[in-house]
Amino acid sequence: MTASDILRPDWPAPAAIRALTTTRALPGVSQPPFDRFNLGARCGDDPAAVAHNRAQLAALCGLPAPPRWLQQVHGVGVLRDPGFDEPQADAAVTDQPGHVLAILSADCLPVVFAARDGREVAVAHAGWRGLAAGVLEATIAAMRTPADALLIWLGPAAGPSRYEVGDEVRAAFVERDARAATAFRATRPGHWHADLYALARQRLAARGVPAERVSGGTCCTIGDAARFYSHRRDGRSGRMATLAWIRET
Repeated sequence: MTASDILRPDWPAPAAIRALTTTRALPGVSQPPFDRFNLGARCGDDPAAVAHNRAQLAALCGLPAPPRWLQQVHGVGVLRDPGFDEPQADAAVTDQPGHVLAILSADCLPVVFAARDGREVAVAHAGWRGLAAGVLEATIAAMRTPADALLIWLGPAAGPSRYEVGDEVRAAFVERDARAATAFRATRPGHWHADLYALARQRLAARGVPAERVSGGTCCTIGDAARFYSHRRDGRSGRMATLAWIRET
């Protein structure tokens, strides 16, 4: 295992906050096309392989406890301190040290929220449907920390030069806010390259998060097959996990 096998945010979070995204290059046992470190239990991989990979997470990533997985549905549901029964939601919040929140992704945008004082952390799964419907806003609303006291990290997602969508996706954003048009570039009739990172930054700014407190947004899952799973690129694909927690003192 090398340092690049785990993606760690470059952001000014307080020492109490921990966050990371796994990559497919970690030493797991999933076979192609899920090789190697698939953590998604609902993407077609061998359940025993997924269970083995998940069991290795704590040691490989230095977690204080097993992650609290969610059954993600591309919605706006947010849970505070979810249990270990994989409830349906697309975001989670905690102020409890040692509670490891988890989001699975393979092109959708994982977002980590951290209170500047280190007392609260959240994660959100923002595919285009959830992003358009307001999952980031719903996550902020569920937090006890004001928006202007948050730090945000945008994890690896489909990049703006590779993520092509149809008119209906563009309309879902532009009909709500005309400024979203700047995040789309025409490619061919009825199709656009969408910048999920720009769309997320717009939504966060509108909710009151200062632009200078939003980090990340530099990776492309579609373009980096060595590190990242991509459903758009491969069709059948594993999932990375973005994890966040408050360090126990």
